[in-house]
Amino acid sequence: MEADKVVLKSIKNPINSEPLSAAIKKSEAKSVVIVVSDITRPIPYASFLNVILKEIEGTGILRNNIIILIATGMHRPSTTTEREYMFGKNICEEYRIIDHEAEKEDDLVTVEGTSYAGRTIELNRHFIEADFRIVTGLVEPHFMAGFSGGRKSICPGLCSLDTVKAFHSFSFLDNPNSRNANLIDNPLHSEAISIARKIEVGFSVNLVLNKDHKVIDAISGDIEESHKLACKVVSEYACPAVKQEHDVVITSSGGYPLDATFYQCVKGMVSSLPVVKKNGTVVSLGSCIEGVGGDEYKSTMKKYSGNWKGFLSDSMNSNNVIKDQWQFQMQTKVLEYVSEENLIFVTGGISNSELSNLSVNGVFAAEDQIQQKVQKIVDELVKEGKTLAVIPEGPYCSPIKQGSHTQT
Repeated sequence: MEADKVVLKSIKNPINSEPLSAAIKKSEAKSVVIVVSDITRPIPYASFLNVILKEIEGTGILRNNIIILIATGMHRPSTTTEREYMFGKNICEEYRIIDHEAEKEDDLVTVEGTSYAGRTIELNRHFIEADFRIVTGLVEPHFMAGFSGGRKSICPGLCSLDTVKAFHSFSFLDNPNSRNANLIDNPLHSEAISIARKIEVGFSVNLVLNKDHKVIDAISGDIEESHKLACKVVSEYACPAVKQEHDVVITSSGGYPLDATFYQCVKGMVSSLPVVKKNGTVVSLGSCIEGVGGDEYKSTMKKYSGNWKGFLSDSMNSNNVIKDQWQFQMQTKVLEYVSEENLIFVTGGISNSELSNLSVNGVFAAEDQIQQKVQKIVDELVKEGKTLAVIPEGPYCSPIKQGSHTQT
């Protein structure tokens, strides 16, 4: 079934909610905001977003009272080219599209109350001021928050940097429940859902994609109930049980757009851990066509190059959360388990000099030489008698150790 038909069926048959059009009419809304993901998520909005927009306009909402709000979280704003790629040229020309900017004070509103972690809640002004709020997102295993989608479109998607610091704090990430495919007692999930509950979300659309980034399912309705069901569906597809650990695991970083920066590639490394033996080897690949990541992240990586244990010590004993430090903290879980020497990262997008700052055993290869480089690494490991496991889909496939199970 085509993506637009899948989504239309879903928004007309939601979970614990009236159909989208009926919900909007009942609210007597005059303005609608629809929250969408940024370029780091491979959601093919161009294939179905028009269906949602038509449903909204069919209730009498004027087009100039509809905002498409990109939940960038801590990521950079989108480019014109990326917007046309994500949504299609017609939608870009006909609708108002705004990027959330977490550090732009004029676009933030303080919400009454505090979060699960006791934090002040600051959210995007356009989101708060709309009469009716719709959130959309990709549901996939997430290496910190259990699963993406649902409440995560709001936190960290639409939060201020200060609000999101607790979500990515050292203690939250250090919690053993902050892991792939687990929502039970996961502090990141608790923080995000506590923030989502502070405002009224009128409707949620949770999308499930296949390995070709095609929409194969959409589960809509109440933000919490629809997300729970979507997580259960995804866990059946994307969280296979690991019956045996291996000496070596070879994993991608999910392909474009997820592997555009080294920052995002860390997800694939962490997701591979249930498959590899202690002190084994992780071979990870990523294009990194946009390089390492943001300036703060690059600065942190360079500062603690070759000294990840020092980073952990400093972070543990500091109340100050530096933007993007959370990604390095997650990488240290891999370093603790297999060592820096055994975390091999192959890319054509980052030079050897830059790779030396990233606490990996970095291998630069021109694009047409990557396969040959990886094959050489694999051949040498096989000669040593190592057993291999391969995860072609990178972080989109999150193996779970046998004896444990997904917790939703």
